[in-house]
Amino acid sequence: MVVGLFRWATGFWGYSGFNVPPIYGDLEAQRHWMEITTHLPISQWYFYDLPYWGLDYPPLTAYHSWLLGTIGCIIDPQWFTLDASRGFEDQLLKVYMRATVLVSEFLVYIPAAIILNRKLGRMRGVNKWESLVALVAILMQPATILIDHAHFQYNTVMLGFTLASISSMLAGRALWGCVFFVAALCYKQMALYYAPAIFAYLVGICVAPNISFSRFLAIALVTTLSFAACFAPLLLGSMYDQYRSVPADAALQTPLPSLLASLPFTVNEKAWYYPPLSQLAQSIDRIFPFARGLFEDKVANMWCAIHTFHKLHQYPLGQMQRISTVVTLVSIWPSAMTISLFPHRDLLPWAMASTAWGFFLCSFQVHEKSVLLPLLPMTILFAGEGGLDTEMRAWIGWANMLGVWTLFPLLKRDELRMPYGVLTLLWAYLLGLPPTTLSLYFGRQSRNGELRIITKLLHLSFYAAMIVWHVGEAFIPPPENKPDIWVVLNVLIGFAGFVVCFLWCSWQLILRSGMMEDYFGVRIKIEAAEKRKKQ
Repeated sequence: MVVGLFRWATGFWGYSGFNVPPIYGDLEAQRHWMEITTHLPISQWYFYDLPYWGLDYPPLTAYHSWLLGTIGCIIDPQWFTLDASRGFEDQLLKVYMRATVLVSEFLVYIPAAIILNRKLGRMRGVNKWESLVALVAILMQPATILIDHAHFQYNTVMLGFTLASISSMLAGRALWGCVFFVAALCYKQMALYYAPAIFAYLVGICVAPNISFSRFLAIALVTTLSFAACFAPLLLGSMYDQYRSVPADAALQTPLPSLLASLPFTVNEKAWYYPPLSQLAQSIDRIFPFARGLFEDKVANMWCAIHTFHKLHQYPLGQMQRISTVVTLVSIWPSAMTISLFPHRDLLPWAMASTAWGFFLCSFQVHEKSVLLPLLPMTILFAGEGGLDTEMRAWIGWANMLGVWTLFPLLKRDELRMPYGVLTLLWAYLLGLPPTTLSLYFGRQSRNGELRIITKLLHLSFYAAMIVWHVGEAFIPPPENKPDIWVVLNVLIGFAGFVVCFLWCSWQLILRSGMMEDYFGVRIKIEAAEKRKKQ
């Protein structure tokens, strides 16, 4: 109830694109998808008027939009009138849209978080009080609340499916874990950030301690059927529309999907299989927008940081795509190999955090809001053994504070300074983090597992940099020849901190896997044997 009130109160503030015609923002995009899914045949969803917020998320988002749009049309059909409702900003519509985010989160994300919190607590014998504190920390994570309930998106649906997948795998139900993770992927493609860790873990449990072909086949079959179930309404609906001879709309005169255009042969447009094939190709084109560039806006990842000093747009887009793919694979390879060789269930959140940081820092077409993905598996570690101890609380808290700080330029454009300040400082106060208190680093709490000097210096220097940046951004106007100087500094500081987060998660994964102990244990035995031979 309390976390719901905080979310609803956050919704009283502005949102993305408020009173900013002609394209508006994310709330208008979500409203527009409800509009087209409720008024157009399913075969036209991924083709209709693409320059104006064309649908570019996987099918589960489209089905969700259809459901919410159908309910909304019952309340007031004007909200979703085809074309005529563009830019409609009625107050009751805003209330309805905010309510859909809240209800969707209470149906998916919050139950999944509660179940996972209990599962982690029982696995490691965490007492009920610490488990409750961890749950509050997870549900009150400021970045997630600000992006979904202020800026406006439905990220918590995808994140909720991800939590359900983790919970299922921790409980030994790998097949259900596959179902929920496919649901996350089919809701938002950003869940791919977790895919290498999930895939490597599933491979690991199929080969260790013994090779199990039956488990491998079961996982492959369930995953395939889950994808088929998600895409079936879209593909079968397109075939049905062809059977009904649904006329083409003038707004649907889109080019041939690039996947079909790249085929070495021509596909017969009158063949029975053409509609589902065209739908599949078009949806993939829309879901993976490689033509948009390396990064979206100014984001605290490697490419945007490099672009500050060396302009990357001078290189061919295809070349940058290949380079980013290689760099991303290199960054996630150690974590994927570790969880594959040591497929322990309690290592899964660490592996997911590490690979998600690798994707965020190095992959193609990254948005600043994507920082929610690596923060999620880090934050749920509060619920595990020692999750609220000094070191874990310091590192996870620092990562979250840094993450929400890098979102400030985006939130500032939506006039969300006040909820940003309130939610961020409240979360810091609840967890005993700077800038509300320094007790975690210097007070009595620091004695419960003393932090290393390097950790204290590192974290406190970043906290100081964030505070100084806020003061400078608020009171010192940027030079005329460098109007984005404060945003650029935010990117550079955030990138440096996120690299540290990535390295820390990767190191913790390797350390907790036992790999280092096994290696050094073997080395000690070999050296002892060699000494005995010499004697």
